[in-house]
Amino acid sequence: MSHMKLAHPLPGIAGLLVTRPDTAAPLTDLAEMLLRKSTPTFSSADRELVASYVSYLNDCIFCSESHGAAANHYADQSDFAQKVWSDADKNAPSDRTRALLAIAKKVQSTDFKVGQELVQKAKDLGATENDVHDTVLIAAAFCMYNRYVDGMGTTCAPRGDASYAAMGRDLAVDGYKRKRV
Repeated sequence: MSHMKLAHPLPGIAGLLVTRPDTAAPLTDLAEMLLRKSTPTFSSADRELVASYVSYLNDCIFCSESHGAAANHYADQSDFAQKVWSDADKNAPSDRTRALLAIAKKVQSTDFKVGQELVQKAKDLGATENDVHDTVLIAAAFCMYNRYVDGMGTTCAPRGDASYAAMGRDLAVDGYKRKRV
């Protein structure tokens, strides 16, 4: 049960966004900017994968599942993100993505100092400075989003629930600034 009365009983962050439009606008603007742009070296699938991976590491079911479903939608694979969660070193789609996920994991950890060796490895594998920047910002932002969702005691469907596939499709197709109710 949420720690505040929600304007609409939507799961996860969605109910909070509807209840507090003053905080919803900057939060959704940030997610839109970070996750919906795609570059030749850092696709929307990669960006959603970073968001879902960090959320999985933080044990935030709603965020890992919904953003994992968005990554799955972009990649056109029903278990793309879940395979990466189970073993990022083995299942990342490329060496470059694996290196960026290592940076994201370091940002997520309590020992969050990202060393030059991680950054250089990602660059050596084709990541640009902007890819590294966006990876760090996505990881840091999703630590905040995850703590917001869990800290406010929101509810969500269990891990693996079919409702997440529709959420992921909606995020990938309509983005983060869409009307929620």
